[in-house]
Amino acid sequence: MDERKRVNEILKRLDEHYGRSYLCCLNYETPWQLLFAVILSAQCRDERVNQVTEKLFVQYPSLEAFAGADLAEMETQIHSLGFYHNKARNLIASARILLTEYGGRVPRRLEKLTALPGVGRKTANVIRGNIYHDPSIVVDNHVKRVSRNLGFTEEEDPEKVEYDLMQVLPKDHWTFYNIQMIIHGRSLCQPQSPRCGLCFLNELCPAGDCFWFWEYQD
Repeated sequence: MDERKRVNEILKRLDEHYGRSYLCCLNYETPWQLLFAVILSAQCRDERVNQVTEKLFVQYPSLEAFAGADLAEMETQIHSLGFYHNKARNLIASARILLTEYGGRVPRRLEKLTALPGVGRKTANVIRGNIYHDPSIVVDNHVKRVSRNLGFTEEEDPEKVEYDLMQVLPKDHWTFYNIQMIIHGRSLCQPQSPRCGLCFLNELCPAGDCFWFWEYQD
């Protein structure tokens, strides 16, 4: 099977198993809430972020509330998420910028998003894909690991992985691929114990063939 046919077959199977829906593991009701939740999610599990934002978005129900928040109090509220000093400053600063420069709206363009405090390409692409439905590739640990296993990239740097995936994947799959890889990475292609024998991509995956060989030597 040539490489293009292999990629197309992988995408076809991913669509069949996981669908093509805009799903997000972070809870939010407004674009700015998603933005802040993603900022808080750096080096932290989504489940824990949802536990914190459930109370945080009640205590600070608007951008105005975040912009006027006391820094020390904000740090106390998000202390359990780690890196809370920087995250608290970034939330307050971003709220003020959104109010003063964008009329309370979350910008759509990548360069404007990444200019916000605490917002890198990953966070910006989450917003672009989930809020504006602009084709975008979000490279988290699952996306990077599974993409490397599938032979879509050899890179470790997330931005380089993103550019490689832009070349490999058709644009209409970019956002859905992110979602599918997260589900796949959590359910089957786990970092420590990949379940290759149960994976519907096994015979299409270079890493799957390798794992299969070693798993069944006994």
